[in-house]
Amino acid sequence: MHAHLSPAGPRGRDRRHTVGGEAVRTPARPARRLAGPLALVLPALLVACAADQPAAPPPATPTPGPAGMDAARDELAALAAAAQDRHLVAGYTLRAPDAPDRTIVVTSANDGTWRVDIPGGALGGTADVSFAATADGLYQCALPSAIRPEPPSCVRLGDPDEAVPRRLDPRVQHPFTDWLDVLTDRRAPLAVSPAQPPPGASGACYSVETTSASINAPLDVGIYCYDRDGTPTAVRIAAGTLTLAGPPAPAPATVQLAGPVVDREPLGTAAPEPSDSPSAGTP
Repeated sequence: MHAHLSPAGPRGRDRRHTVGGEAVRTPARPARRLAGPLALVLPALLVACAADQPAAPPPATPTPGPAGMDAARDELAALAAAAQDRHLVAGYTLRAPDAPDRTIVVTSANDGTWRVDIPGGALGGTADVSFAATADGLYQCALPSAIRPEPPSCVRLGDPDEAVPRRLDPRVQHPFTDWLDVLTDRRAPLAVSPAQPPPGASGACYSVETTSASINAPLDVGIYCYDRDGTPTAVRIAAGTLTLAGPPAPAPATVQLAGPVVDREPLGTAAPEPSDSPSAGTP
């Protein structure tokens, strides 16, 4: 018996052959017999490959850093605002290069007037002066001293909110007066960062720098320190270092000028020029 095989038809169709002269149809084999086993094997292979790869490192946890400059600026502004509302009488030790230590007396009265007494604040350190702002104006008063024993007298410099002319300005009164307005002004061109207190000082301290290229900076760069109630405890600027010398006393209702107002020239900070008169005994 011979079987005659017909040529294979297209893939996936039944194949025909004859047996004993009769045509017999054999069902075609499935075209994708391996699809089932592969569907089971491939996921396992993918899992094995993924397991062989190194695990991704966990995300880094951010470490807390120091307070940013914005936070320091906010803190200093809040303390300066408290200082504006802090009324007191306080003594500050002033230490400056090439000068003996002096005691600066700051008076911030309950009505908003103020007075700062500065030994050696004029004539190259040889004259004592006082600056005061009352409802009537801004004044410089000459105080009696061993070198200048004249009675105290005052000169009006301008309105209460005017600036002290630079040639008269010893600078040490500003941290207790108009520079507080600058420290509370967020528009002022300042860079603020936390700082260590100067020796012998306490409180929260901040380094203050100006970010403006103008020669008329709004304040002097330095370190400014405050107690939590707004009491200035220390200031370090180019004019020297001021440190609170003791507990503040209660403030008066208003400040009083050191003497009567007179018509004379105010005392400048520069040392007086030597006298042109001949020395005694010169022929």
